[in-house]
Amino acid sequence: MPARTSAPDRATYFPQLAAERPDIALCRASTVVARAAETAAHEHGIGVGQHLVLKMLAAVGPRSQQALSEELRIDRSVMVGIADELERSGYIRRERDPADRRAYAVTLTAAGRRALTQAEKYIPEFLDRTFAALTTAERDQLAALLGKLLT
Repeated sequence: MPARTSAPDRATYFPQLAAERPDIALCRASTVVARAAETAAHEHGIGVGQHLVLKMLAAVGPRSQQALSEELRIDRSVMVGIADELERSGYIRRERDPADRRAYAVTLTAAGRRALTQAEKYIPEFLDRTFAALTTAERDQLAALLGKLLT
């Protein structure tokens, strides 16, 4: 009878996987963080995609849905649903873009700015909880590395 080998412990296997296949490890970590972010976001009344759109509009001003979709890396069909929900909630307005009459400019409303301010209040606690295994320096390094990958 062959000797029974024990399965690798998750605590030892995932660091090995990350060293061998950082692409897969990043996908797995991304899935875990995305699920936690969606759960936390919905507890506070606004989805992650909606939050991203409001945050970008607050930072850069009115943009077309296409520009928002491209910059935030949100599929165009998903962006339509996000914009529809934000508009129904009164958080954005879609108006003809004066520079391009074929396009619509998405504009943040006062209600959208208030919703964003409210949603932003829980982010520091969420990040602390989600990234508790990392030191402050490691979190900063992770943020810098992810920024490089996303440029």
